[in-house]
Amino acid sequence: SGTRGPGETKLETDRRRIHDQMTKLKKDLKDMARSRDVQRNSRRKSNIASVAIAGYTNAGKSSLLNRLTGAGVLVEDALFATLDPTVRKSQTPSGRNITLSDTVGFVRHLPHQLIDAFKSTLEEVSDSDLIVLVVDGSDPDPLEQFNSVRHVLEEIGANNIPEIIAVNKCDQLNEEQLGELKRVFPDSILVSTHTSLGIDLLLQKIDDCLPDPSVEVMLVIPYSRGDLLAKVHQDGKVLMTEHNDAGTQVHAFVPSELAHQLKQI
Repeated sequence: SGTRGPGETKLETDRRRIHDQMTKLKKDLKDMARSRDVQRNSRRKSNIASVAIAGYTNAGKSSLLNRLTGAGVLVEDALFATLDPTVRKSQTPSGRNITLSDTVGFVRHLPHQLIDAFKSTLEEVSDSDLIVLVVDGSDPDPLEQFNSVRHVLEEIGANNIPEIIAVNKCDQLNEEQLGELKRVFPDSILVSTHTSLGIDLLLQKIDDCLPDPSVEVMLVIPYSRGDLLAKVHQDGKVLMTEHNDAGTQVHAFVPSELAHQLKQI
């Protein structure tokens, strides 16, 4: 009710209120995870490649999403302002449909409890086909920022996903600073969400780095070919598996090379 019971101290009232807020937040996180599972499964079924935009709070992720998709996304300057990842559709220069998702902002020395609490919001990253890691080029120590994000990506099991480094806010830097950034991040794309510098180049790089489009397969893999089943799980997106007398029935999207191998059995 929020009102103080007889004999309840202010401390107890505050404690109860905080407990109620925590319970509500936990429920919200669960609901968000559930709705994202539904969205993710429908995207998987449509076989649209997913690109996650990851990086520090204030590195310019939401602004980059705006530039890449032309959509108006709420841009807030606050820790975890983007709690429910914003997902937008876009197209690469070659005409390939993709989804771009803005994810929760990282902070330096993120405590373990927070990583656990926000796991559900980071799932979008670990489930993507490609990560665009946004670094704030105007930060005094962009490399430390980059290393912190890489560490969190390892924590959530996303370190094997192909990645592009986009160094943002380059319009604020002089030639010497830009040269230094190119030395520290040799394969990066220098961008500015403020002036659109490098945005076309970044879209082209996304096109080049995305894995080949997958092929939909529905088949039974004999139990004697456990190696192939493991490969489907490792390299593909599995929608359904069912065990029967003949083997494991699988419905999945797999790379074309693996689809060719599966047709041989």
